[in-house]
Parts: sequence; structure tokens; C-alpha cells
Amino acid sequence: MGILQQSQYSYYNNPSDFGNYQFTSLQDIINQFMVVYVGEEKLITKTNRTDVAFHAQRALAELSFDTFKSIKSQEIELPPSLTMILPHDYVNYTRVLFVDNSGVKHPLYPTKHTQNPFKISQKEDKSYNFKFDADIIFNGDFSDNIPSSSPPALPSQDWIKGNVFDGTDALPSDDKLHIVNGQLVFEHGSTSSTFDASNNTVPGVTTSRAYSCRQKINVDGIDTIDLSAVGKSAAAATGKGVGTIRVGISSLTYPDYDPDVGNPNKNQLPSLNNTDEIFDIYTVSGSRALITFNDGLNTESTLSVTDIDVSNETEVFVLITSFIEDFTDSSLANSQNIVDNIVVNCDAISSNLIEGGESTTWSNYKSDKPSENQQHDYDYDDHIFEANVGKRYGLDPAHAQDNGSYYIDNLRGKIHFSSNLSGNTIVLDYISDSLGTDEEMQVHKFAEEAMYKSIIYAILCTRANTPEYVVRRYKRERFAAIRQAKLRLSNIKLEEITQILRGKSKQIKH
Repeated sequence: MGILQQSQYSYYNNPSDFGNYQFTSLQDIINQFMVVYVGEEKLITKTNRTDVAFHAQRALAELSFDTFKSIKSQEIELPPSLTMILPHDYVNYTRVLFVDNSGVKHPLYPTKHTQNPFKISQKEDKSYNFKFDADIIFNGDFSDNIPSSSPPALPSQDWIKGNVFDGTDALPSDDKLHIVNGQLVFEHGSTSSTFDASNNTVPGVTTSRAYSCRQKINVDGIDTIDLSAVGKSAAAATGKGVGTIRVGISSLTYPDYDPDVGNPNKNQLPSLNNTDEIFDIYTVSGSRALITFNDGLNTESTLSVTDIDVSNETEVFVLITSFIEDFTDSSLANSQNIVDNIVVNCDAISSNLIEGGESTTWSNYKSDKPSENQQHDYDYDDHIFEANVGKRYGLDPAHAQDNGSYYIDNLRGKIHFSSNLSGNTIVLDYISDSLGTDEEMQVHKFAEEAMYKSIIYAILCTRANTPEYVVRRYKRERFAAIRQAKLRLSNIKLEEITQILRGKSKQIKH
């Protein structure tokens, strides 16, 4: 029964099938092996199909490395980074080349004299640096929503909003504390009441409510931290002053400080959210660990404070407070104080000395012109090529070319090229294990017998009580089959060899 089951019309109109007759699928190899080599009165009386599939895949991979022709290749235009990412199914390369404007390939040669090692982090005195900058705050850019109320203990810290005044019949409120477009926005539209005996308020004083938002951070084992934030202070208007936002570090908790109290005009237990004193942590120089936005320009600005001393603390709060100065008219539109991009950095201890970024070795190599890429000048006075003058003795053949060079960084999965190749078309010919996809799992018919012999040998080697002479026999047969496959796949043609030999007999004229 013939193997071809499709018409010539179907074949020539299906480009994916072009040339596939020379291959046999791995599935067919396994099926045929189970039928022909396994059964009663055969050398292998019984075996598991899973074992056959495993040994078939291993045989396919081994033949792909040394016997099958390499047909995989990639082409890229080399970017300014002078690097090429290794293909996803890469195992080893066969050739690396660049292509000129005529489409002619020029070989590139590997260099042994450079690499891209990992940089070790060092201090200014060149001693090893185990410390690194770490941002220890959660959701500092307010990209995620924050809980509407104080949450229970969570695996990760989050912001906790203080209570916001929801108004009364006599004093309605539009105050809000929420995230808008990735920013924390305090909206102040109500005032703290004037004198009210029932509320024990300060007579004759009217201000906005003062609100807070805070996050607990762990500073155990940390000496100093740095704090920065982006803020926007509300502009002043008739009936209300400028907005004030404070971002700082505090260790105070209830009852010393109640962040949920928003009325600063109470006679008893007034809000402290409009004061500096709740920021009780100081910098090394003795100033409060505090950033204040109160320019009233309604434009964003970035401020920071460094060297905040937390050496005696295990946990502290990043505290944000907001209020409007001299707020007397709640009928006006809400004033908005905005804060964003809060960053808390510290010198954390790392168990890894490896520093990110490219190494100095690679930076120097790619910024310089390697010796093999130097174009030597012709001396028109004595007609002697510059490199001929006492410079060729002991020359490494890999450097006796000006095509360029490369090296493969297997650890990072990249090929690095010399500087003269930037912008050139690079071609990588490589080999894989032929196991990447189902479509790749195919065997050239010249190597089909080698596959069967490899599977038999592998099964007999792993089976108990197999006579040693049988194992040796199939080891020899496997070796012979692979050798025969290599000869067949070498594609040596008598006429082509004849032409080459004829070329060697040409007379050289001077």
C-alpha cells in the first residue's frame, strides 16, 4: 500500500507540506516500533508505550545534536544594544554571520577575550556592599484603592483612612477622602463649628476639618530612612485660606493621638491633624521628619526629607494630614489637597551581592573598536601594507579578519557583538533538540533505522536480566546505524567533489 494519500494538486497547494515526504513523524516511529519490535517470540516481549515514547524522544534529541542537519536560523537587524536574544528553542549554535547589502553572508568569529560578568556591589572604599535601597511602603503611588475603614490585620500593610465628617442637619458636609486618578485627594467643604456649648468648641474660631491617612511600616533593624512625596496645595480664596498637607513619620498611637478626630476647635481632645507635634520622629540632624506643602499654588511639587532616625523603633507610621487654613465659608466649592508618589527608602541588608545593570567589562568592550576590526592604512610610499610590517607572526586566525566578533552569554541568554556590527543584519544558525513542538518531532528517513536501534538499545539497557551479549550486540548495531545516517545526511555528491578537485588542479599564474 502506498504511503502517499494526497493528490499532487493538494500537495502543491499546501505550502506547509513542501518537502515533508523526507520526514517521518515521531508518532509514526513509536507506533511502528510497538507493532514490529514488541510482541511474542520477539526480543522485546512486552514493554510500556510510555517507556518507548521516552526513549524515542531521547533518541531524537541526541540525533538532533550530532547527526541531523541544522535547518533552524534567525535573522535580526542588530540594535544599538549590540545584543541578540537566543531563540526560545536554542541549544547550540552552528554559525553566526552578518549579511552585506548584496545578500552575501560573512562569518563572524567568537572572541575569548571578553565577557559580561555580574557586577559586585561595592562601596566607595571598594569593600563589598550588602546594603541596597528598598522602598518599604505599600501602594505609595495610590494605584490601588484603599479600604474604606480601618481593616483587620492583613498579610500586607495598607493605608488606613481617618474618619471624615459626614455632616449634621445644621452643618451639612461634602468632605471626602478618596483616590482619584491614582492620587490621594482630600476634599474640604465643611467647617468645624463655631462655639457650641454642647460640643465644647472654642468660641469665635472657624476652620476646616483636619483629616488623616496613615500606614504602618516595619523599620526593625533599620537605622535611617528617606521620605519623599508629591503634593498639591489648594489655592486660597475669599472665605478660605491655602491648603496645607503634611507628610511625615510618627510613632504616636491612641490615646496620645487619635487620627479619627477631625475637629481642631474642641476644648477637650481636639484634633491634632493640623499640628506638627504629632510627627514625633526626627532626622539625624534634629529636625522633624516632616514634609509640608502649603504654597497655595495648586501645582504639583516634590519634596523630601532624608536621614530620618528610626534606629530605636520597630514600627512607625507614614502619616498624611490635610486641612484648609482660615476656613470660614463652607458655601464655597470644595478645596482639594492632593498627595501622590510617596516613597520610603531605606538601606536594607541583602544576601546577594550581585548588582544589576551591565558590567564594566561589557561596557568597555562595546564602546571600543576591537583589534580585529581595525582598518590598517596602506603606505603609498613603500607599498607595504601596515599589518605586514612585523605584525603577523603568531597572529590568532580569529583576529585575522575584520568581519567582527561575538560571544555568547549563556547565563543571560544573549549574544553580544562587537561595535562595528551595529545596524547590520545578523543571521544565527542553530540547533535544537527537535522536541519544542509536535510539528518538530520528525525524523529524516535516512535516520529512521538509527531511531529504531537507539530505542531497542535503550530499552534493553534499562531492563533487568538482559544478557550482556545482547546489550553489546545492539550497542554495535546502534553505532553502525547512526554512522550510516551521518554518511547519508552528509549529502556528499560525486559530481560536486569532482568539481572541487578539478578546481584544485588549476594552474596559478603570476
